[in-house]
Amino acid sequence: MAMNRAWAAPEPGREAVDAMRGPVLLEFGTPWCPHCLAAEPLLAHALSQHDEVAHVRIEDGRGRRLGRSFAVKLWPTFVLMRDGVEQARVVRPRSLREIEALFDEAGA
Repeated sequence: MAMNRAWAAPEPGREAVDAMRGPVLLEFGTPWCPHCLAAEPLLAHALSQHDEVAHVRIEDGRGRRLGRSFAVKLWPTFVLMRDGVEQARVVRPRSLREIEALFDEAGA
């Protein structure tokens, strides 16, 4: 699946995320975060190579429960899930290789 440019509004609940079937990449960040903006083209390239992976962008911040349930501390944080189970994660990647390793580790 191509990169999803829209941020989920409202954010899905943890139960909804855990119920998602197949490979799903959760992206926690904000539209104004410089680290998120820097990672965006890298992620877009990596997702173009993995059509089977759904991409959900979740705007994180104070009072956002989903990010806390995944213990997100820094942006962007990418969590690759399969059938509701975390397979791999990468925090604040700086290279395409770091993002590709996420998919390699999860076997996506």
